[in-house]
Amino acid sequence: MTPLTESGLLTALTVIMALMAVYLPVLGMVAALLWAVPIILLVVRHGLRWGIMAVVVSAVIMAVLIEPMLSLRMTISFAPTGLALGYGFRQGWPAVRIFAVTLVVSILAKMAGMALVFALTSVNPMDLQQEGMQESFDATFELYETLGMNQTELDTAKGQVTEAMSLISMLVPLILVLMGLMDTVVNYIIATRVMKRLGISVKQMPPFSEWRLPQAFIYLMGFALVGMYWGGTREIELLYQISLNANMLALMAGLLQGLSLLVCLGNHFHVSRLVKGIVILFVFTNGFLLQIVAFTGLFDMAFDYRRRFGRANRNQ
Repeated sequence: MTPLTESGLLTALTVIMALMAVYLPVLGMVAALLWAVPIILLVVRHGLRWGIMAVVVSAVIMAVLIEPMLSLRMTISFAPTGLALGYGFRQGWPAVRIFAVTLVVSILAKMAGMALVFALTSVNPMDLQQEGMQESFDATFELYETLGMNQTELDTAKGQVTEAMSLISMLVPLILVLMGLMDTVVNYIIATRVMKRLGISVKQMPPFSEWRLPQAFIYLMGFALVGMYWGGTREIELLYQISLNANMLALMAGLLQGLSLLVCLGNHFHVSRLVKGIVILFVFTNGFLLQIVAFTGLFDMAFDYRRRFGRANRNQ
């Protein structure tokens, strides 16, 4: 199949997926996440130039069929992820480098998409989503009132929702990071599986039990704790918000490292996959254990328990 023919087919597929993302309630979310997969395949097979041309053509067609603003926002938010992944795979980069570079590109793309909407409409997209969530909660509380629910319990629930909405508004930077992470993870996994089916060799990520994150997250946690203290006691709102986002990001990195350490220990003691899955599920359903695993992961970044544990076993 010629590059032009394949480019046309994959461009048509991106347009179809964009239509699904807009008009289908549940499948639309999946289609939006997978929108960049055809772009990845096109870049891997024929080069970055063909991928960029396909993005431009699909953006124009989407603008005609859907809406120019929506087309532009979707293209800016998701296309760079596909182009970065495809370029990394085509260049034969190590899997970790591909993932890290794509993650940075994806986060910047999400920021650019939000900035575009704000620049053209003077409306923060996150504010719109929060307003929609608040309206949904208000309608739910009204329904509970008509059903005769205890007013004290309702007031308590309303207070908790208000606190949660306030926290969400402060964690917008972290939410953008998580959006970029989800976009990168989903497209990386699906693209690698599709390329295997097509007979394209791809470099694999190291096993989850061997993942090690940089020690920078430990320093990030220290900065966050100091910043939250200073920002809270001296009422410096911007410093407190930055530190809160940094704290949550460091804890999430620690949790990932802690889970990797947990899986490594399970493999060492020959624990079955079912038991390891149950343990991880139990960790996620218990807030206290979740924090313990996260802090254990942060300490593991500094002390490398796996290396020490392996050395102790060799000395026995």
